[in-house]
This record gives sequence, structure tokens and C-alpha cells, in this order.
Amino acid sequence: MIGIFIALISGALMSVQGVFNTEVTKASSVWVSASWVQLSALVTCLAVWSVKERENLLNVFQVSPKYMLLGGVIGAFITFTVIKSMESLGPAKAAMLIVISQLIVAYLIELFGIFGAEKADFSWRKMIGMAVAIAGVVLFKWE
Repeated sequence: MIGIFIALISGALMSVQGVFNTEVTKASSVWVSASWVQLSALVTCLAVWSVKERENLLNVFQVSPKYMLLGGVIGAFITFTVIKSMESLGPAKAAMLIVISQLIVAYLIELFGIFGAEKADFSWRKMIGMAVAIAGVVLFKWE
């Protein structure tokens, strides 16, 4: 149950952050805004780490394979793409397409066991669920 609650909070925060970042971009530029997001996230993470954990920061480099360290690079492009999509589509349409994309890619990662994820069996139920979600986006966008 706690996982569902945390996921719902995550989705809500992502939508709010996208709107905030789009507004910051209007006062600066997309890459300045993305830089501010990453810098303020770093400061926040280091502050929480210093209070909660205090484990060796360099332990992060023990991860294998090393390409797993590219999460921050991906995060910068996530920030960029969220800003640009919300700017051109509005928060609701952009968020729906982002969630659909997340769902499809996450299922493919799970289905094929990519990046070390546990491999899952194909499920028609999940495919139908994705089709219904995509139909929902089409219906929502239909004017």
C-alpha cells in the first residue's frame, strides 16, 4: 500500500515540477532551467544525506555496470523534454503522454530483462491495459 501512495505522490510531484520548470524557462532558457533543477536537486540530496545517512559518497562508483551512473545525465534530458512537452502541449496532455511512454518502456524493459531487470512473461492483460491507456490519451486529446 505504501508503494502505491509513494507512486501517486511521485506522479503529482512530476506534474507540479514540470509546470514550475516551464515557468522558470520563460524567465531564462531551457538549459538554464534544467541546470537549476539539477543543482537544487543536488543540494537537497546532499542535505538529506548529511542528516539521514552519511555513508561514503564514493560508494556510488562501486555500481556495475558503470553505465548505470548515467542516471543524472538522463535526468537532465528528462527535465528538458518535460519542459518542452508541457510548453507545447500543456500539463495534462504532456503528462498523459509521458506516463504512457513510461508504461510502454517499463514494460519492454521488464519483458526483455533489459538493464538487469527481472525478466517477466508476456501478458495480454498488460498489453490490453496499455491499449486502453493509449485510447484514453486519444480520447482526451480528441476535440
